[in-house]
Amino acid sequence: MAIEPYRRVLALPGVRTLLLVGLVARIPLTGTGMTLTLHVLNTQRLGFFQAGLVGAMSMLGAAAGSPLAGRFVDRRGLRPVMAVTTVVQLCFWCAAPALPFPALVSGALVAGVFTQPVFSAIRQCLAAMVPPERHQTGFALDSMAVELSFMVGPALAVACVTAFSSTATMYGVAAGLVGSGVGLYLLNPPTRSPEESAAGEAAVPRRQWLRPGLVTLLGAVSALTFVLTATELSVVAMLKADDATAWAGLVLGVWCAYSLVGGFVYGGLPRGLPPLVMMGAMCALTAPVGLVGGPWWWLFAALLPAGVLCAPAMSATVDAVNRRVPAAARGEAMGLHGMFLTVGGACAGPVVGGILDAHGPAWALGVAGAVGVLLVLVAVPFQRVRATSPADPHYETVPLRIE
Repeated sequence: MAIEPYRRVLALPGVRTLLLVGLVARIPLTGTGMTLTLHVLNTQRLGFFQAGLVGAMSMLGAAAGSPLAGRFVDRRGLRPVMAVTTVVQLCFWCAAPALPFPALVSGALVAGVFTQPVFSAIRQCLAAMVPPERHQTGFALDSMAVELSFMVGPALAVACVTAFSSTATMYGVAAGLVGSGVGLYLLNPPTRSPEESAAGEAAVPRRQWLRPGLVTLLGAVSALTFVLTATELSVVAMLKADDATAWAGLVLGVWCAYSLVGGFVYGGLPRGLPPLVMMGAMCALTAPVGLVGGPWWWLFAALLPAGVLCAPAMSATVDAVNRRVPAAARGEAMGLHGMFLTVGGACAGPVVGGILDAHGPAWALGVAGAVGVLLVLVAVPFQRVRATSPADPHYETVPLRIE
């Protein structure tokens, strides 16, 4: 029965609370980009270039800070990292409404570096709290929670800016981020399982786990957000060309729902699928979406094949990264996973935007899909080995199936 694996995971001590806190904690984080964009456009009366610059600085900082935060979590635990990053977020978001544009750009970069490691920390703690044989289901639950947070966060930011102002929304973001930090600080979920803690594994040099197989897998991970961002931008462009922009929210919401359904089905399977296979299929199935003709509602069918693979591919990559690293480096590895996701999304904006302006959605989606497939193919030859149990202090690699 497909629901039984979820019952087993949710029955584990602390897992249900962790997933609920993680879902709520991610919502203000997912709304920060939209809040900054609307503040620059509506309050500071600047253009899309300036708004994009602030967003890019924030993402650049987050990409740089994610593995650093993960490394500190590995060394010092979750609480000190959450305390420091929460204080920095409080200071930035309370000061941001009064900052002139140049200071806002600099502040967004610094705040990005000190982004709360909610996404990577939840995954790290899930890996510690859920037995390895149930990781597939646990990470599928996490991917579905991420999907829900991205459905709520940006929409809530738009609603608050429209109903109140960007200044009030920034104060609301500050309150939400503080609540997230305090919640995770008080919960303080374990970052290692009891067996891993008992083994007393010391810090592991990067050269022992940051190998070509993991590096190329992470490179392929960036294709996920590159293609997803390209799809979002291209769908909006297609609807705008058909004078159906008002339906963008519905189309993108259904697309997210496909991902949720796919993640639910995948988490209930008795055995997972290779992440590179799912990523490659998702990218390949995205490429022809731009060729869809006819009324705008045909997009519902066109987005279905690739949409159902989004959450499964994401959860499979988290599982693959987790199995390739020892417990003592899990936080940094999850931080690197988050960094490559951020880089993929950051690169997609200007690249896909330029193609949309010059050639239209069909070319934008075709190029994005081809880039994604290429990154996956580059990674395939390096994936013929994977790690043994991450809890093993002697951590070795052994020949196994392609991941």
